[in-house]
Amino acid sequence: MGTAERQEALEDGVAARSTAQRRREAPDRDIPADGGTTRGGGEARRDSGEPTADEPRSARPAAQQQEYYRPLWIEEPARRRRLPDPVRTAAVRAVIIIAVTLMQATVAFLCTLAGSWLAFPMVISSVVSTVVATWGALDVWVTRQTWNQRNGVVSEPSSTARALRRERRRAQRQARSSERAQERIARKSGAGQLSHS
Repeated sequence: MGTAERQEALEDGVAARSTAQRRREAPDRDIPADGGTTRGGGEARRDSGEPTADEPRSARPAAQQQEYYRPLWIEEPARRRRLPDPVRTAAVRAVIIIAVTLMQATVAFLCTLAGSWLAFPMVISSVVSTVVATWGALDVWVTRQTWNQRNGVVSEPSSTARALRRERRRAQRQARSSERAQERIARKSGAGQLSHS
C-alpha cells in the first residue's frame, strides 16, 4: 500500500465519519448521494462548506453555522380565490362530459378507419355528446353568473343582491319597530295595572 493509497483511505475514512456524524445531528439535512466521498476530496469538501482535516478546529463551528435547513416545499399564496361550490361542481361535470365526448370522437374516428360496424353508433353518440358537452360548458357560465348576482359579487345598480339586501334591511327595521311597539304596549298595560291596584 503506497503513500497515495494511504492518503486516499485516510480521507475516505474522515469523510465517512463526518457524514455519519452529520446524519446523527440532522438526519434531514441535504447530504450528497455518494456521502461526500468524492476523489480529490479536499476541493469538493471546501466547495460544499465542510471543513477539511487540514483546517484548524476554530474554523469548523463557523462552517457548521453556515449550513442551513432547506425546507421541503415553499407555500405560496393562491393567485386566485377558490371557486364557489356550485360553480366548481358544474365545472367538474363539464370537464368529465367533454373528456367522454373526446374519447367517443376518437373511437368513432378509429372505427371509421377500420371499417367496423361500430363506427355508425359511435358517430351518432359523439354528436349527442357534443351537444351535451356544449350544454355543460354553458351551465358553468350560467351557474357562475347566477352565483355572482345572488351573492353580491357583481356591484351594479341592477344587481339582485342589492335588492335582496334592501328587502332584508326593511324586514329587520319592521321587526325592530314592531318589537318596540310591543314593549311600549306592555309597559303601558303594566302601568295601568299598577294604578288600578
